[in-house]
Amino acid sequence: LLWAWMLLGLSLGLEVHQSHSDLIKKAGDEVHIFCTHERTNYRVILWYQQSPGDTAMKLIGHLYFKDATMEDGYKKDFGISGDLGGDTAKNGSLTIQTVKQDHSAVYYSCSVTNSQSFFIFGPTDLKVTAPQTVKILRPSPLECRDQKKKEGKRRKTLVCVASGFYPDHVTVFWQHNGKNITDGVATDAAAKRNEITKLYSITSRLRLLAKTWFNPDNEFSCYVTFFNGTYTNYSTSIYSWWMGSGALFKYSLTSI
Repeated sequence: LLWAWMLLGLSLGLEVHQSHSDLIKKAGDEVHIFCTHERTNYRVILWYQQSPGDTAMKLIGHLYFKDATMEDGYKKDFGISGDLGGDTAKNGSLTIQTVKQDHSAVYYSCSVTNSQSFFIFGPTDLKVTAPQTVKILRPSPLECRDQKKKEGKRRKTLVCVASGFYPDHVTVFWQHNGKNITDGVATDAAAKRNEITKLYSITSRLRLLAKTWFNPDNEFSCYVTFFNGTYTNYSTSIYSWWMGSGALFKYSLTSI
């Protein structure tokens, strides 16, 4: 039925644009979705949200000329603005000031005349992701048991996993006590895409001597550089043993 309404609008020559058929945003970002059309007698734009797994469309609010009215439950995080007056093309926008993961949904706009004729436009599929993560996985305690090598030559493997990125412009490098290292490093040739979340992850492995891992003075760091218009650096560090038990992790984030 939704597609029938949209096709009806096209058959009448209605030029309609709702920005972004797909949006992927991080939690905390600000989101803007725009709707424009050329019918000068359509003075109302309504905005709807369709949550994942729900066939119902919930009314977020509407714009009448320049006056916005929000429904309860949407007043805190959502905003509507625009100008539907005059005899020029009409435009309206839906804003989510600080987007959250439960705002992931499909969004539609609906333009209405005073005679109640209407057209539904969209959709915009918004996916909100958790913050990107970088973590180092400790070596398995069983890793050396199957290695038939002389004592002192046995190996341990650290695994750095970076996940929750979009797009796939990610690079990884390792440091040992603050110095870059490449020996024993094997990184995925390309980031892998999760077809459900549409986000990317990449894995890098550092293989080192077991005695190097068990030296309590050694610190191993994984650095990930992510680019989505600006460069953002993520890093996390791990010590083999800290005060005799467990591992100490450090995490930092910088944007440049």
